Amino acid sequence: MCSPYIFADPRLGKLDGFQVEIDEAHERADIVLNRPPYNVVSMPQRDQLRLVFETLDDDARVRIIVIRSIGEHFSSGGNIGGFMEATPETVSKLAWNIASPTRCSKPVIVANRGYCFGVGFELSLACDFRIASETTLYALPEQKLGQIPGSGGSARLQKMIGITRTKDIVMRSKRIAAKQAFDWGIATECVPDAELEKATDKLVDELRTFAPLAQRTAKKLLNDTVDSTLTVAIELEGHCYSRLRQSEDFKEGVEAFNAKRPPKFVGR
Repeated sequence: MCSPYIFADPRLGKLDGFQVEIDEAHERADIVLNRPPYNVVSMPQRDQLRLVFETLDDDARVRIIVIRSIGEHFSSGGNIGGFMEATPETVSKLAWNIASPTRCSKPVIVANRGYCFGVGFELSLACDFRIASETTLYALPEQKLGQIPGSGGSARLQKMIGITRTKDIVMRSKRIAAKQAFDWGIATECVPDAELEKATDKLVDELRTFAPLAQRTAKKLLNDTVDSTLTVAIELEGHCYSRLRQSEDFKEGVEAFNAKRPPKFVGR
């Protein structure tokens, strides 16, 4: 049973447009966008999301983090008026705040449905796994406002799908349906809308079966080598592999494999 998470960090204050729930039995934390119908993301909310990710990253009760939303839309994007009122210092932190799921050492899943535009799309792109309902529409509509994506959207997309498709999405403010997003490698899974929560739960339970240390190492290695040469990536992979061989979890994994039993990983 999920219960509201109480933050001790005084920097957060009252959460703006979202809530956080902890399910200790499933080692899961849910960040729930809760400003229906469109779950518009305010400027203060972005900084709060970063602080929440940093807090959950240090919470020993949490193995997996899920971002989801209330209502039929994940998020139509940011509060346009807030951009005009924000100081240059605030705007300069936008990409850093929205990149917090990537910096988080734990696996982060996002469950998308309906509109997933602007910062809603950029936040999703910063996650490790994107499960899209068939109702999902992804878009970076900033060109219609005389702007460009400012929180990593075009940069992350180009790494995922290449410059040609990224230009098509960014420069034409083009909407991409869930099935096409899956075919292009943007979405990890595309499921019927009624099965979105079930598919998310299933992925959470699957990820919990793996060794926490190996999981965190894999995420950091893949993120750190996305821009590196193949030679450097292979070298770093070898160092990470060597370090994990000294872990208790690797020893347990080998013993469980030989004994033909499920492993009991402890994260060391």
